[in-house]
Amino acid sequence: MSIFDQDLPKTAANFAQLSPVTFVERAAVVYPERTAVIHGKRRYTWRETFTRSRRLASALERHGIERGDTVALMLPNTPEMVEAHYGIPMAGAVLNALNTRLDAASIAFMLEHGEAKVLIVDREFAPTVRTTIEQLGRPLQLIDVDDPVYDGAGAPLGGVP
Repeated sequence: MSIFDQDLPKTAANFAQLSPVTFVERAAVVYPERTAVIHGKRRYTWRETFTRSRRLASALERHGIERGDTVALMLPNTPEMVEAHYGIPMAGAVLNALNTRLDAASIAFMLEHGEAKVLIVDREFAPTVRTTIEQLGRPLQLIDVDDPVYDGAGAPLGGVP
């Protein structure tokens, strides 16, 4: 048996745990000025994406989100969706990305079953989410996202912008 067939103990020299949080942090250090996100006229570098994700994590914590709490998303493929995929785990919370094609009853069930404390929602889905909130029957903190590329109907729900 050669040395390459043997398991070596994990050390800093031969092992680095990779998670979405460590990935975005590393990308911000290694490729800080490279474009990470393009959406309409908006462009964000890896450094900006990391910074915006950290700001989201900090905002969630300031609004009472703790380790293990569930934060649900009702967002299309926008920069805010990318930032949420990094920022929510940075806050130690659980990410619950909801399928935007589902009806209000299904979404209400998922929010209840997942014990979501916060729902981050794009105004595009406001009509469905209004009905969802009525069916849910319990308070749920809302965070509004207003995608400047979307020019259709729907008004923010009046949550935290």
